Amino acid sequence: MKAILNQLFERQPLSKALAYNTLIRIGKGEFNSSQIASFLTVYLMRTITVEELEGFRQALLDLCIKIDLSEFNSIDVCGTGGDGKDTFNISTLSAFVIAGAGYKVSKHGNYGVSSSCGSSNVLEHLGYQFTNDESTLKQQLEKANFCMMHAPLFHPAMKNVGPVRKELGLKTFFNLLGPLVNPAFPKNQLVGVFNMEIARIYNYLLQKTDTNYTILHSLDGYDEISLTGKFKAVSNKRESLLSPEDIGFKKQTAASIFGGPTVDGAAKIFVNVLNNECTAEQKNVVLANASFAIQCFEPTKSIEECISIAKESIDSGKAYQSLKKLTL
Repeated sequence: MKAILNQLFERQPLSKALAYNTLIRIGKGEFNSSQIASFLTVYLMRTITVEELEGFRQALLDLCIKIDLSEFNSIDVCGTGGDGKDTFNISTLSAFVIAGAGYKVSKHGNYGVSSSCGSSNVLEHLGYQFTNDESTLKQQLEKANFCMMHAPLFHPAMKNVGPVRKELGLKTFFNLLGPLVNPAFPKNQLVGVFNMEIARIYNYLLQKTDTNYTILHSLDGYDEISLTGKFKAVSNKRESLLSPEDIGFKKQTAASIFGGPTVDGAAKIFVNVLNNECTAEQKNVVLANASFAIQCFEPTKSIEECISIAKESIDSGKAYQSLKKLTL
């Protein structure tokens, strides 16, 4: 590791092969926590390269417990995290809205590291039981159109990294890897990123796959559509710069989508949104994100049509029922 760190400290990027081998060795427990922490923090001082991210991604995919959900046409809906905005769980709520609308969601997620409440935190609090049993996950998809793959159950080799990430409490390149290493390899993906450089890198990587994807970034720093200003949507079909008004919404304040500091508070917002007992701003931001995910399945439909589908999912109670079927 010393030679690798010296190379990085001299601002020399790793080749794809060296990035791959380094993460494989981390997964096998060959380095101590101080070495891992040093390795992670390098990437807080400079942007990761495409080759490095490709190598890291391939290493995690080779080390993970894979799951075969290929019989389902599903989508993963998630953000990189690390935007420091502490919004409520917009992408996870969007996933249940999509599920309520009849589309399959095979979500990959984890506990919050740089935020107070990740997707796993809120779902666990609401009673969802994590599993890596393939038959159980298939049953959940059939029953509720949703299953959650809690990252630690599928990436056991990363047990050496988890405590270091938690102690650092900062976004690292593992935030970037999460959306790229779903062990079910869903055919569709909606992913939010915290800056445009990462959007460019994701677009380059995902173009090499057969994934039908859309990458979202709000220009004021959110890793999702925040409706607080203009946002970029990049897919394998088009690239657009849009304002909230362009998709039928009013511009909102950052305070209107704040999630609060506790898991209990986040869970209450979560249930309120699905029960249609939330503020208009909370509902609108979920509808906006869900609509772009629906358009991944329905590329011939306009965003306005997809928003209408998402709205019906909440208004009819189907989004909430999707959650209840998994947490009873």
